Amino acid sequence: MDTAPGTLRKTPLNAVHRELSAKMVAFGGWDMPVEYSGLISEHMAVRQAAGLFDVSHMGEFTLEGPGALSFLQRVTCNDAAKLTVGQAQYTALPLPNGAPADDVILYRKGESSYLMVVNASNTEKDLAWLRSQEPRDCELADRSDAYALLALQGPRAQEILQGLTSIDLPQVRYYHFAEGTVAGAPATVARTGYTGEDGFEIFVGPDAAADVWRAISAAGAERGLKPAGLGARDTLRLEAKMCLYGNDMDETTTLIEAGLGWIVSLADGKDFPGRPVLESQKQAGASRKLVGFEMVGRGIARHGYPALMGEQAVGAVTSGTYAPYLQKNIGLVYLPAVRSAVGTEFDVDIRGRRVPARVVPTPFYKRAK
Repeated sequence: MDTAPGTLRKTPLNAVHRELSAKMVAFGGWDMPVEYSGLISEHMAVRQAAGLFDVSHMGEFTLEGPGALSFLQRVTCNDAAKLTVGQAQYTALPLPNGAPADDVILYRKGESSYLMVVNASNTEKDLAWLRSQEPRDCELADRSDAYALLALQGPRAQEILQGLTSIDLPQVRYYHFAEGTVAGAPATVARTGYTGEDGFEIFVGPDAAADVWRAISAAGAERGLKPAGLGARDTLRLEAKMCLYGNDMDETTTLIEAGLGWIVSLADGKDFPGRPVLESQKQAGASRKLVGFEMVGRGIARHGYPALMGEQAVGAVTSGTYAPYLQKNIGLVYLPAVRSAVGTEFDVDIRGRRVPARVVPTPFYKRAK
């Protein structure tokens, strides 16, 4: 991958995106496709058929050695000891204040072998943080350049991929993975994703990425598959109320405040940074809460817009958009916990205009099983 100073990094699929006339944007230091045929078209393809995303900008670390599990128990908030070989886990790297340095996915590849996928913009920061925690009896390595990562998401994802892989996909359960081939290339296929739909994330070598992309595209051509960019990825994840690091959570928001208490394990032997804060908030509750809302009045709430109750600013929108499948304007906001119940009404200041909004249950969208 291109990492020359002063230039945008390019994924192994950059030339493919340009062949497809994708609209390219700078994102976290990377040259990435934001859309191909249009955000709404791509969003609806994922909800109704399938979409293919390039997420090769994500970072990948490996942890190998007899001390890997004990190190992970010290630096992640979820219980890594529960992972079996072939299983994945959503977790986070907690800081002493209970906030995440990042949210990550952890894969157990062997008895003492793990792969951690981190957010692209946090790769260097995460690596420095993990090294500062002094891994012992294990080797921590940044292997981001060894992987290209494709995400095939949507109700027809399995149908499209099965003819291209040696893996028996129905046997791969949610948040599990298997090793095999895809379009003849060695691959790891995980039943994970960031859209609220069924689907797979496919790890392949950078040199194989373009061929695998084209093979999946050809297999999906008559099944409604469309290439999808960062724009649809964002609207899809928001409909499913999946948090975006840097928007909905950061180093100032605790995992409990962000609604991620379910990934905070207080199991015996887990002594991670921020445990006392998170344990206290789990027991007593946090003073604020990330909630979903829909606009009652006309207007789209964007990141940073103030949330008002009476004349008081009580929070700020973290994410907001028009939801193509739901055909509503939705968003996420931190509100005082005592004023965050479903049905609570407040206003969003949209460029000096107060527009009414209402707290609603989340996720906004949940796929039929």
